[in-house]
Amino acid sequence: MNQLNIYLSNLEHNYKFLQRNLNSETNLIAVVKASAYGSALPAIAKRLEKLGVNIFAVAYSNEGKTLRKIGVKSRIMVFYPQAYGLDDIIDNKLEACLYSVNLLKEFREKLILKKLKNFPIHIKYNTGLNRLGFNPSYCDWIVNQLKDDTFALKSIYSHLAVSQAKKEMKLNKHQIESFLQLREKHLKISKITPKFHLLNSSGLFNFPEYQFDAVRCGIALHGFANRPEWDKKLKPVAELISSISQIHIVKKGEYVGYDFGWKVSKETKIATIPLGHADGICRRLGNHKGTVSINGKIAPIVGNVCMDMFMVDVTKISCDEGDVVYVFGKENSISDLALTADTISYELLTAIGPRVKRVIYE
Repeated sequence: MNQLNIYLSNLEHNYKFLQRNLNSETNLIAVVKASAYGSALPAIAKRLEKLGVNIFAVAYSNEGKTLRKIGVKSRIMVFYPQAYGLDDIIDNKLEACLYSVNLLKEFREKLILKKLKNFPIHIKYNTGLNRLGFNPSYCDWIVNQLKDDTFALKSIYSHLAVSQAKKEMKLNKHQIESFLQLREKHLKISKITPKFHLLNSSGLFNFPEYQFDAVRCGIALHGFANRPEWDKKLKPVAELISSISQIHIVKKGEYVGYDFGWKVSKETKIATIPLGHADGICRRLGNHKGTVSINGKIAPIVGNVCMDMFMVDVTKISCDEGDVVYVFGKENSISDLALTADTISYELLTAIGPRVKRVIYE
């Protein structure tokens, strides 16, 4: 029994909490990239649309295409369009977020060839994350590119690099100031008045005064906001459970797992769990770093995580083969698990493989 339980009631709680913290004129863009952060895209997207979401965001065009196939009618932004996916953006009535000169020119040529006008786009500026986006110095060039009717500019945005860090951090201040300057210049030199947005999930918690016209929330919808005090206001949507396949006794001096992963110092009761790194349980969680919960007790992961299973020490736990194992969820926080693996909740959530059954609970 390996399954990822998806609680839509918790998703609704998180959505409504975020909405209560928005200004009346601020829209919530629901980010559902990476199969809704590794959960269950159809169920998540349909519930959010039912709750009132009118703009979704994905990473690539094929994800937007999937949303259309499952019946999503709302607007869909594509954050990182690639040249090969521009036709999908057009055919599925998606909205391209343009971030480079070459991409903008290529998309323009394609729209002209297809005799399409006023196609919805968004402009992404790089204010300090240094991943994707136009340099702010291109502002005048971009405004000039938008003078004809090829594009319909919907929004201008940027992305904070350390939105969960202290507000006074130098990079945060620089990015916000840069974006404010860009906003002022666009409004001054252009006849177009688009929407503006800067904040992601943790940005909304940290900088509510800079909500502008929209915020982009992804991980917060799933119950996390990158700080423990913020996480407490949300509810985790996903819960990963498994069961004990076998229990056996390992004698003092013997080893557990591949490559002599753990040498047993005394007679130990070991339980084997049928999940491994092929299912998203990363090897970094092995060797007493990660833990699971069994019958209300914490059991450390011992030895190296295998491809299809891992072992835990249950010497002090009363348990039997077939008992439920909580890998993360209400009984074992994924945030704590991520800390032990020197990673973040995003990685653990999106790594859950297709062998794990998704079970939806209303």
